[in-house]
Amino acid sequence: MAKFLNFQQSGSGKDIILIHGLFGRLENLAMVAKPLAENYRVTSVDVRNHGDSFHDNVMDYPTMAQDIVELMQHLDIKSAVILGHSMGGKIAMELALTSPELVEKLIVADIAPVEYPPHHNKIIAGLKSLDFSTIKLRKDADTQLAKYVEELGVRQFLLSNLKSENGQLTFRCNVENIANNYPEIMKTYQGSNSYQGATLFIKGANSNYILPEHRSEIVRLFPKSRARVIQGAGHWLHAEKTIAFNRSVENFLAS
Repeated sequence: MAKFLNFQQSGSGKDIILIHGLFGRLENLAMVAKPLAENYRVTSVDVRNHGDSFHDNVMDYPTMAQDIVELMQHLDIKSAVILGHSMGGKIAMELALTSPELVEKLIVADIAPVEYPPHHNKIIAGLKSLDFSTIKLRKDADTQLAKYVEELGVRQFLLSNLKSENGQLTFRCNVENIANNYPEIMKTYQGSNSYQGATLFIKGANSNYILPEHRSEIVRLFPKSRARVIQGAGHWLHAEKTIAFNRSVENFLAS
């Protein structure tokens, strides 16, 4: 039987698909989905090994883009605007570059089409170190994770993955599969296509995920792209500056 990504739909009209980032889930983009649903049919997805989607030991970008293709077929979506944040942005770019006929417009939030050096190693080590036999409350998990991850906000984001199963706390996302595939997740599109559709890159001014040296690769792969920088925002730009982020998205969709 075919496995489809877990999703939520709201609104009606032209289709928009929202794809979250690493260690996230579809709720992370709720503040984007809600206003869009006033004019569009919004489908928010959980990426494989995340949220309530299926777990699988393969997690490269061609495979994750194919998950979106199969969900679109399942939902009879012929083409859609695709919006992805971070890892979700890389999935969105992969989809646009390999199945351009499915992508009406592309919105990439704070990620570039480049290979990144590993920078989540402490987070992964921290998540793998959690001893759920001794964790009864969320604060117990926070105490254990704090030995690896100093920033409270990052810990809160990661621990939003906690769920209770048979009275025992556990993780929604499959940390083992994500850790094993982490080198793949840092990679980028490997082909030679370019996407000729309208594309918007939205960067957080305080984030270093999109840098001036990435410009030539962005223009090569996405010749019809434009950029928008959101002041006062870091990598979590949609959560930190929601109104400015949503305005950028709406202006681009209207153009």
